Amino acid sequence: MKAVSIKILKDELKYKSSEELLELCLRLSRFKKENKELLTYLLFESQNEDRYIETIKLEVDQMFEEINTKSFFYIRKSVRKILTSIKKQIRYSKKKSTEVELLLYFCLKLKQFKPSISRSPRLQKVFETQMRMAKKAMYTLHEDLQYDYTILIEEIEN
Repeated sequence: MKAVSIKILKDELKYKSSEELLELCLRLSRFKKENKELLTYLLFESQNEDRYIETIKLEVDQMFEEINTKSFFYIRKSVRKILTSIKKQIRYSKKKSTEVELLLYFCLKLKQFKPSISRSPRLQKVFETQMRMAKKAMYTLHEDLQYDYTILIEEIEN
């Protein structure tokens, strides 16, 4: 079966009652973990973005503590897993300030990580790419926020 476009789905959903929409949402949440996570964000977390960011930061802290440091292969694998999780949370939020905050926090944790990422060119590249993405997203924000994040970026890079 081929999926139809968003416009067609939107037009069709207009004709559904609230009971039918509720049932459709619940069915969607049963099929994929990501659907359930997105619905959880939209219903419970989206009203308090700061608490949402803090929750993600705590999860990132825990994931960094669980990294197997026996070799850089395992470190890279774990770092990619953490980054994938962060990117998914950013997609749920769709807010540039959340994106900048979480990417900079990831970069800070990666920079502070022991053993140092400077001994791994691949991890160094991941760090540089995420810093570049955070800077790019930062430039779309208000000037005051840009200034605050610029200070944070300078601290991370030094």
